[in-house]
Amino acid sequence: MAGKARVGVLALQGDVREHLAVLTALGADARPVRRPEELAAVEGLVLPGGESSAIDKLARAFGLFHPIRAAIADGMPMYGTCAGLILLADRIDGAIVGQQTFGGLDARVARNVFGSQTASFETDLDVPALGDPPVHAVFIRAPAVVEWGPDAEPLASLPDGRVVAIEQGALLGTAFHPESTGETRFHQRFLAHVHARSGVDAPAS
Repeated sequence: MAGKARVGVLALQGDVREHLAVLTALGADARPVRRPEELAAVEGLVLPGGESSAIDKLARAFGLFHPIRAAIADGMPMYGTCAGLILLADRIDGAIVGQQTFGGLDARVARNVFGSQTASFETDLDVPALGDPPVHAVFIRAPAVVEWGPDAEPLASLPDGRVVAIEQGALLGTAFHPESTGETRFHQRFLAHVHARSGVDAPAS
């Protein structure tokens, strides 16, 4: 069946527009998600970078926290970048008091593991699952995966061994921001999960 995949970007805080632009350019019907009824209308969801504790609080205030957890449990594909990766993790290091995550990814993620905004950096990453060329990755107050379960598969690591991209079933997470560098292959991978679940053919590239 041909058609556009309906995907959302959680639009409570963070770099929402950049994700919407990438997904639209890849042929998806991409839309912001701020309310439960908007979540119910999409087949996949991107959790953008921003401030994970703020997104957590806003998701609860907007009545989205439990619907997103239920969608993950039901198998909805999701892609989290930076703060979004933290929100997908079952366990977090450095959480503020009362901070919760949507969960679903059997991993422990450490917040701000590389330091403050002034410690932001860029590097090229080998990502075997994506092939060549390497991924040019931008890290801004980034987390890292420090522990993961048997069902989670690391996709990329830094030279020191810290995991910065991971996948478990239809859940994908990166500690960096592909949407800000013109890198589309992670979004394509996310959309492939959406297409596989919905039966919608991927648009021709």
